[in-house]
Amino acid sequence: MNATYIALISISAALGALSSVVAFRLISSNPKPPRSRRVFRLHEKRSLNAHPCQNPFDPSKREGYLSWDDYFMAIAFLSAKRSKDPNRQVGACLVSQNGIILGIGYNGFPRGCSDDKLPWAKKSISGDPLETKYPYVVHAEVNAILNTNHASAAGQRLYVTMFPCNECAKIIIQSGVSEVIYFVEKMLNNPDTAYTASHKLLSMAGVKVRKHQPHMTEISLKFEDS
Repeated sequence: MNATYIALISISAALGALSSVVAFRLISSNPKPPRSRRVFRLHEKRSLNAHPCQNPFDPSKREGYLSWDDYFMAIAFLSAKRSKDPNRQVGACLVSQNGIILGIGYNGFPRGCSDDKLPWAKKSISGDPLETKYPYVVHAEVNAILNTNHASAAGQRLYVTMFPCNECAKIIIQSGVSEVIYFVEKMLNNPDTAYTASHKLLSMAGVKVRKHQPHMTEISLKFEDS
């Protein structure tokens, strides 16, 4: 083994030792925070995000809360999430004049009729209407009115995610609902006979109809511990 090779080995060993010393000093000068402190910081950050509270001594009310219209329409949209219909989910919320929810509903089959044994198709390959959902489904508006536990729908408001068809309009009128608030109108640019008739019937019966104008573009819900 010649002198040059021995010198290179010595230099490499010295550099390795120096690197270890430098790394040890860097670690020693930046110790990790105690475990409890890290947990507290994470908890604190989550709390601030979940509860953007104002000064506890500030007597003013919270800003950004839901308007009544957005609140009831949001319940109609939430009810629509229960629908098994793969093509269109509709929800409805029946509300009294003093803001009490009387009934909610969504489009689905009647009670006791299995939604696994009846068809959900919009069209039939053979052309048989009994192979589609239409002869069997109960609309959201009807379910909301029927789910009131025998409370009268007369004079009440009905929030619905979609403008009611003519069959639903007849039931709305007959039940005494005084106002319909809808979010979207089906076939808006090319209305069919059913929805044209619905407008006519509701207007003739003196039922107020208005399109919902949301104050918020979306409402986010999270299932988490408060």
